[in-house]
Amino acid sequence: MTFAAQAEDVPATGSDFGGVGLIEMRNARFRPDGTLEAGAALRHQRQFWFLSFQALPFLETTFRLTDRLDATAGRGTTNDRAFDFKARLWEEGQWRPALALGAQDFIGTGLYSGEYLVASKRLWDFDLTLGMGWGRLGTGADLSNPYGLVSSRYNTRPRNVGVGGMPAFNSLFRGRDAAVFGGIEWSVPWVEGLRAKLEWSGDALRDERGGYPARISNLRGEARSRINAGLTWQNDWLDAGIHFVHGTDVLFRLSLRLDPTRPPSLPRPPPPPLAPRPEAPGDVEEALRRAGFRPIAIIQQGEEVRIAVAGGRYRTLARTAGRVARAVHGALPPEVERIAVEWHRAGLPVARLVLLREALEGAAIGAGSAEEVLASASLTPAEPVPVFTPDLTWAVEPRLALQLGDPRTGFRWQAAGVAGARLGLGSGFAVAGSLAQAVAGNLDKGLPSNSQLPRVRSDIARYAREGRTAIPTLYAERLWSPAPDWFARVSAGLLEPMFGGVSGEVLWRPQARGFALGLDLAWVAQRDYRQRLGALGYSVATGHLSLYADLPVWNLGTVVRAGRYLAGDWGATLEVSRRFDSGIEVGGFATRTDVSARRFGEGSFDKGIFVRIPLQLLGPETPVVANAVIRPVVRDGGQRLAVDNPLWEVTREGRAEALGRDYLGLLR
Repeated sequence: MTFAAQAEDVPATGSDFGGVGLIEMRNARFRPDGTLEAGAALRHQRQFWFLSFQALPFLETTFRLTDRLDATAGRGTTNDRAFDFKARLWEEGQWRPALALGAQDFIGTGLYSGEYLVASKRLWDFDLTLGMGWGRLGTGADLSNPYGLVSSRYNTRPRNVGVGGMPAFNSLFRGRDAAVFGGIEWSVPWVEGLRAKLEWSGDALRDERGGYPARISNLRGEARSRINAGLTWQNDWLDAGIHFVHGTDVLFRLSLRLDPTRPPSLPRPPPPPLAPRPEAPGDVEEALRRAGFRPIAIIQQGEEVRIAVAGGRYRTLARTAGRVARAVHGALPPEVERIAVEWHRAGLPVARLVLLREALEGAAIGAGSAEEVLASASLTPAEPVPVFTPDLTWAVEPRLALQLGDPRTGFRWQAAGVAGARLGLGSGFAVAGSLAQAVAGNLDKGLPSNSQLPRVRSDIARYAREGRTAIPTLYAERLWSPAPDWFARVSAGLLEPMFGGVSGEVLWRPQARGFALGLDLAWVAQRDYRQRLGALGYSVATGHLSLYADLPVWNLGTVVRAGRYLAGDWGATLEVSRRFDSGIEVGGFATRTDVSARRFGEGSFDKGIFVRIPLQLLGPETPVVANAVIRPVVRDGGQRLAVDNPLWEVTREGRAEALGRDYLGLLR
């Protein structure tokens, strides 16, 4: 076995700042593609909370929140947000080390900003790392910046500590000094998963008092030692470590990992067997209700039966159509050969999938497969069904509001219980509403907003404080399909906790194409802080033109929006995400508008990351998807209206791309 093969077989371990590395320094190793990791590293006067994502096979990204000593005041704590990335330049060969390039605190205040070039080589049970660091990672000042030989401008490192939020392009690989770092990671042979680490750090600072890049000898925050050491143990889903850093502090690290391509899930019973064709037809409607679906229409036309359904416990078209066909098979007349399943969501027909009955029967006895069922099926736009029968659905669920970046504490949160109901009136008409009761949290203790813009979001603490018992939504709406591949929505009322008014949307979503185009327009007024029926007096017209597109690599998707935001600012939003076959989706977004960084306030512009996890992975089948959005700081620029049932989210699972992704669900 070659050294390169050995390196591939040994899982990487995490660093204290999040992401893969030694202790504080990064190495040239990476997690398996798609890995999500969340955790914390705790030591005296420092708490690091991080979320890392192996976004692409060669690209690692990390968001980090730090609660630290307030070095300016010399007491108390403050917090810092940062975004890191590391890119693989090449993989390890038999004689060639792996090589990676990265930036720490690339988007943030700059207190921890630094760049590095690092190589790693595995020799038997040892993984050797050697690198060079700049910025914070160059404060060891072992040598002058080699880029200074190319141009004297590299000897000066601009720093804008405070507002933060802007990419540090003008600081990359700049500064008078650079430092060498390296280390050894030993896989202890007699304890599986145990690693011993020894590191020479390029960062010579224990804290930020005095700042940098001044000479280390002039800093009161100098570390006692640049040697760090520790132990790390890991299994398939957990990393735990204890490290001694800076010659003074003991640090504890703990993180959890998730492979979104193979997430853990509870075992489920197999689908019911496919009943034989009956000699006489049975009650199709009753069979659908027993399977958990609400029948909308059942129409037989010769050898084809049209079955329109809503509800059910399944979030994808493949699983919905497969369960519908299985449920009705034993009740359909024997002459029926095609089952056309029309799927309705929120009263809107999103897709029509025609399944061959013979292909289903063959797969049920092992003479066929899900691929053959898919190959014999046809996907077309669903046709509207005139229905005027009322239908009531309701749910009670927990809800968590989260704010990051409060100067006094890193996390502000509020947990609430929410009861919601929706009364469908037929043909896409509905009325819906919800009640919320806050039960715990400290979000209401956040600082008052100092925004220079209309406070469309930054008064989140006041909304939490005065709206403990609230009406988050109360509205009427209609969703319909005016033509094949076209969808429309009109909503009026209390649309979200902070705004009410009228919102309209139209979406062109070609079923067999990898793109869609939408336009939403709204006139809304800001609601009072108690979130009842009153208003504050601020109103705005807002709306966006949006392009949704599937990219041809790595299951990437992108959304580009342009228009007017809630604070009256004009600009554009770029969203890029990666969606795995399990349904887990991870992505990030950034919005730039005509609001300057100074007027925007802390953070400079709106940006964040999101994780969407189908709750069916955590228990019984359910169509619900948990959506967590993490913004480094909540401000007012670049904020959009948040309505229930946006057309893209309602209809995206009815596309050919989504069907192909989950085609195995036809038999599950």
